[in-house]
Amino acid sequence: MNKRVTTIYLTFIGFLLLLVVSWYSLSFSTAMSIQEGFNGERAYEYISTQVEFGSRVPGTVSHTLTREWIESQLITFGWKVNRQQSESMGHSIQNIIAYKGEEQPVIVVGAHYDTRYYADEDPIPANRFKPVPGANDGASGVAVLLELARTLSDHNLPVWLVFFDAEDNGRIEGWDWILGSRAFVKSLASAPKAVVILDMIGDSDLKIYYEKNSDPSLRSEIWATASDLGYGDIFIKQEKYAMLDDHMSFLQVGIPAVDIIDFDYPYWHTTEDTPEKVSAASLDVVGTTILTWITEYKFLDN
Repeated sequence: MNKRVTTIYLTFIGFLLLLVVSWYSLSFSTAMSIQEGFNGERAYEYISTQVEFGSRVPGTVSHTLTREWIESQLITFGWKVNRQQSESMGHSIQNIIAYKGEEQPVIVVGAHYDTRYYADEDPIPANRFKPVPGANDGASGVAVLLELARTLSDHNLPVWLVFFDAEDNGRIEGWDWILGSRAFVKSLASAPKAVVILDMIGDSDLKIYYEKNSDPSLRSEIWATASDLGYGDIFIKQEKYAMLDDHMSFLQVGIPAVDIIDFDYPYWHTTEDTPEKVSAASLDVVGTTILTWITEYKFLDN
């Protein structure tokens, strides 16, 4: 083989090697990007873990174990954790606050981690005094928050993730709704610019409408983000329900807040609110939307 042919051959081999290395690097980079993004399957596992603890009724062992597990996960992901303890209507309230820096939050993303004492909407009368498993109503919001904690672990943004206690036992003697978020709002040193509440967002047939009480500007921003991501058929830009949820604690003191909820869920407050009724794909849609909205939020301009 003459020198010219050898040179051409070696150049060709080098080019092929360069293509292989470039392809591998691109594939590895893409895989890392996917791995580091929001993972609905991982969020679904968080739902299963919570339900395995049992119903997270305030004051029970399952409630305590769930709270301690949430805190341990947050610490593993590099977040600082503050357990905010207070009392309301004679009940101990224990909110979990996760944060990065010492500054006050610009954004709060919250969900309740407690479940309801009684499955009083169950179609079977004998089940109506049993506790609710809370796979969607409670665990789905917590699951998305924990996966957001993982995906935001390398960010140092003024974002707090708050797990509210005692949200779900209104219409029961000696209780009321949204006790945890009310206690949290009273403790705020300064008002956040935006609050996002996630509740019942794991339905396998997910349709999230504008909630009527939510701040119009804030909900438009988030629904627009969802639309840009291709989720316009899930985040529907029409009003449907007016909810009494944790966002109301903030709205009542003038803090912009939005409730992201799919209330068309036939297993609400029944014993059938179990993990097979929820979907990793639904968790992924909501989590990816909120993660994108947070990372695109112009913190310095708000």
